[in-house]
Amino acid sequence: MSSSSSSSCKVPAFETASKAAVASVEQDGIVGGGVKVTSFTELVDGTTLHFQIIRLPKQIYAWIGCNSAKLGNLYAAAATRPSNTVSVTSILGGASDNTGSGIARRIVLKTGLNVIVACNIPKNSPMLEANAEKKLAEKLIALGYSRPKSPAPGPVLPSS
Repeated sequence: MSSSSSSSCKVPAFETASKAAVASVEQDGIVGGGVKVTSFTELVDGTTLHFQIIRLPKQIYAWIGCNSAKLGNLYAAAATRPSNTVSVTSILGGASDNTGSGIARRIVLKTGLNVIVACNIPKNSPMLEANAEKKLAEKLIALGYSRPKSPAPGPVLPSS
């Protein structure tokens, strides 16, 4: 009997300690170590899309979900040298359904950061995928995660 009463006492203590630990590292959406978490929902062509962006040092994790909170296909993308192209690999799923691999590739080009993209969008929905990518890119730019624009090529004129 004493073991059941001691375990029931441990649960609230554990919950209190857990909440205190989370509160100590999370402040204004920024988690310890410079990690920033952003979540939002958009209605696109009558479909509700859910997004979560986790900004890590030199990397972005983005989840796009539709109709459920499942992880979906998981892709990693990074710029490769020396040709300055982007390499994408499937980490989870994606054998016959590559929904999300193009998103991952283009987000690397826009941000210059390594990207992990989890995409739970129905396959054979290219317009939904394109609109989801557009909303994700808009949010990344609004958060300041876009690559700085390089100056236009050509001669530099002296200012007078």
